[in-house]
Amino acid sequence: MTRPPQRFYLLTPRLDDPAPFADKLETALGAADVAAVLVRLAESGERTLVDRVKAMAALVQRRDVALLVDGHAEIAARAGADGAHLTGIETFTAALALLKPDRIAGAGGLHGRHDAMLAAETGADYVMFGEPDRRGWRLPFADLQERLEWWAELLEIPCIGYAANLDEVGPLARTGADFIALGDWIWTHPEGTQAAIAAAAELLAAPVGL
Repeated sequence: MTRPPQRFYLLTPRLDDPAPFADKLETALGAADVAAVLVRLAESGERTLVDRVKAMAALVQRRDVALLVDGHAEIAARAGADGAHLTGIETFTAALALLKPDRIAGAGGLHGRHDAMLAAETGADYVMFGEPDRRGWRLPFADLQERLEWWAELLEIPCIGYAANLDEVGPLARTGADFIALGDWIWTHPEGTQAAIAAAAELLAAPVGL
């Protein structure tokens, strides 16, 4: 089966206030083909979290880009987000009822193939591999490539490969991953966000073998 062109999935920093971040996000959304933005929120009260997500939704969704919330499935539903990204198979399965059938349920933090298959069987709209956990640990890069290749070859549910830096974008794209996730490094790049994401886009568009 021929898969659609690969696209980007952006992860925001953990935000207290979305307003100062808005210009940087606008720049990123205008610099490449972005399918989704995952907003990561600093802890706060429920009302504040809802307001933050609504502010992000107003910016992201008008570009026909999906807005997902990191965790907080109940906030995603109340704030009009397109879905949520849940970390860990137990958290994912517990949150499904809050998201389905109207919103995207994404699964990450999956420990091994068994968890990934279980997420798919229980209703994941995508799975993500390679993102660091809260301690900063992530799957060794060679293992990440192998897991993405395995998934892309066998399953139709989209998979996302997390690129921890620019050098990982090309190799992850060549695994057949449907989306490449770009994290904190694109927001802190010394040449600016636009340059970072434009360079990533060039790698994503490079012919296989380069």
